Amino acid sequence: MVAREAPDRETGAHRAASRRADLVLAPSMSHDRGMGTASRWELVSEADYVDAERSASVKHEYVEGIVYAMAGGSVAHNLIASNVLVALGSALRGKPCCAFNSDMRVRVRLPEGTRYYYPDAMVVCRSNPADDAYQDEPAVLVEVLGDATRRIDEDEKRRAYFAIPSLTTLVHLEQDARVAVVYARGPGGFTRSVVEASGRIALPSIDVELELEALYDGLDAL
Repeated sequence: MVAREAPDRETGAHRAASRRADLVLAPSMSHDRGMGTASRWELVSEADYVDAERSASVKHEYVEGIVYAMAGGSVAHNLIASNVLVALGSALRGKPCCAFNSDMRVRVRLPEGTRYYYPDAMVVCRSNPADDAYQDEPAVLVEVLGDATRRIDEDEKRRAYFAIPSLTTLVHLEQDARVAVVYARGPGGFTRSVVEASGRIALPSIDVELELEALYDGLDAL
C-alpha cells in the first residue's frame, strides 16, 4: 500500500478542499487506534464516504468512520505493483477471474464496523456490479510493503483481510528486497510461507503461479 498522510497537527484534522463532502481525515498512521480514536475525531458515515470518494482528487481509506488520505508511492513501489498487475492480467486472460489495480477498493465488513482499503492489486472471481467502485469478494490480495506502510499492512490490514470469507491468498511483497510473504488459507486458517530469489508464488485458487523475478523486473535499472 502507499502511505497514509498525516493531518494538520495544529487543528487535529485536515479537510480536503476538493471534496463534495466535508470529510475529516484521521491522525497519522502512527496513532494508536486503541487510545480512543473514535471519541476524539468526528466520524464519517459510510454513505458519505462512498459518495465523496467518487469525486475525490486524492484517494482515502475508511476505517470504521475514520478517513485516511493516501500519499503517493515511490517509483519502486509503483513498478512492483505494475509488474504484479501485468503478470496477473496475462495469467488470467481467458479465465473467469479479473485483476484490478490500486484504484479499486475492497470493502471489509467486520463486527466492529466497515472498512474500505486500496490494496496494490487484487483478483476477483465474483465481481460486484460494474458501477460499484469497490469489491466485496476478492480471492487474492497483494500489498507492496515499504517502511512507511509496514505496520498498517502487516497488522491492521492483514487482520482485516483475513476476515474476508472469499480470500484465499494474501501476498506481501517487500519493496526493498526480492522477498514475498504468502498467507494461504487452509482448513485451519491462514499459513505463512516465504518465497525468495527465483521462487514462484502459488495461487491455486485461481490456477496461477507468479515468478518472483518477474514481479521485480526493472528495479535494477532504477
